[in-house]
Amino acid sequence: MQPSLQVMASLVVLLVVGGCRREPEAGTARKQALPQVADNALRAPKDFAVIEDTGERSKALFLEASRVLLHPRCANCHPSGDVPLHGMNGQPHDPPVVRGPGDKGVVGMECTSCHQDRNLAHARVPGAPNWHLAPIEMAWVGKSPAYICEQLKDPKRNGGKTLAQIVEHNAHDELVGWGWEPGHGREPAPGTQEQFGAIVAAWVETGARCPSEEDRP
Repeated sequence: MQPSLQVMASLVVLLVVGGCRREPEAGTARKQALPQVADNALRAPKDFAVIEDTGERSKALFLEASRVLLHPRCANCHPSGDVPLHGMNGQPHDPPVVRGPGDKGVVGMECTSCHQDRNLAHARVPGAPNWHLAPIEMAWVGKSPAYICEQLKDPKRNGGKTLAQIVEHNAHDELVGWGWEPGHGREPAPGTQEQFGAIVAAWVETGARCPSEEDRP
């Protein structure tokens, strides 16, 4: 005997309501637990206390830090090739330049030929102490937060730094700080350098765990 349409419909309802509900993935659950913030703001480390699992909290903290790391103000100086980038769309540096053997340009076209230790308002040229490209081993453009996280923890790819030195660098380095004081109407990185440093420190304190490859801020 064929089941009636009414019986079949009831079975479908039971499957949907009772047995097919999926639990949210870890990355989604982390996001849902956190307060909403504006695109130009950062959450405070205390906001992540709602995530009880320390490992998951650490991953969420790094995803928050990656909102700064992947912002054009930072990522443009961490290109995957030999040409610096500029603008919110990551345009190749104009005039054309290349990184050179020491990441500071080539002879006659060194970075500091134009970029001084401060922003030049009238010339609209950005500047900060020790202006240079990040080493190619520290390329961020086109990379995932998970990749960058592992990169930052690897002394072979982070300039030989310990995690404590990574925290210090991000919290106080003047070239890093330029990302929040870019000058001439350029969009700064989210939050402040002080807030960013606190997030990186909290990430390290919670075990410096890395998010999954598919996780995004």
